[in-house]
Amino acid sequence: MRKILFAAITFLGLINVSCISNDWEDNSVSSEIIEQPISGKFLKNVLIEDYTGTWCQYCPRVLHGIEQVQNQQLRAYPVSIHRSSGSFSDPYNFNALALEQSLDISGYPAAKLNRRTQWSNSSSPTEVKNQIKPNVDLGIALNSTISGGTINLDVNIKFVSNFSDLKLVVYVLEDGLIYNQVNATSYFNGQNPIVNFEHNHVLRACLTDLVNGDALIGTNAGAIVTKNFTVPVPANIANVSNMSFVAFVMDASGNAINVRGAAPNVTQAFQINP
Repeated sequence: MRKILFAAITFLGLINVSCISNDWEDNSVSSEIIEQPISGKFLKNVLIEDYTGTWCQYCPRVLHGIEQVQNQQLRAYPVSIHRSSGSFSDPYNFNALALEQSLDISGYPAAKLNRRTQWSNSSSPTEVKNQIKPNVDLGIALNSTISGGTINLDVNIKFVSNFSDLKLVVYVLEDGLIYNQVNATSYFNGQNPIVNFEHNHVLRACLTDLVNGDALIGTNAGAIVTKNFTVPVPANIANVSNMSFVAFVMDASGNAINVRGAAPNVTQAFQINP
């Protein structure tokens, strides 16, 4: 019997501080396991952290993926962490070097789901969709007001089981920031640069420890823990009306268990299953 040999060639790319090309289509198969909602548990949302730059030629691939997530109205909260690199500057640069080092991020674009899961095919919403679940044992609700240049934000966290070693991270974001975006992908009609691109959900401030978060106590079943933040509106916010908040709770390994976002002057209820 003839033996047919199959040869497989693997291309290994070295990640560096310049942009990483990966302009490919989604051929993945959804591995989502269909769950039925359990009464009393909470909806699980997804955190997207996009490490990006206005100078980064392949970063529009992730921007396109985030657009697809939002077009499908998936329960995901994107955070765009803009970075400068060497001679490449970004007007919205956020000092996230310590966070990048903790996650072994050394090139852009880089996209993470729930803080530590790689979004491998970031031009497609498939992996994001697979992370969304109907049941999780803690829920988050945000209440905020802005008055006289001061933010008053309550992050409420409710538990239906006992937890320990939890940490909270709270972001302040801004939409509607206009600046040209370099583009070497086929997305956005292949335009390069994308003139007057609207940069949204841009990280402007972190109200907690960026890398490790702030410790939570009293995280027992039936408890509601509230963390209050009363702080001035960050000086780098261009338009207060375009501001928003994202809060997420991490486990001891640094994985986001659940996340929630909200505009200012909003009072949220918990996303609890009836």
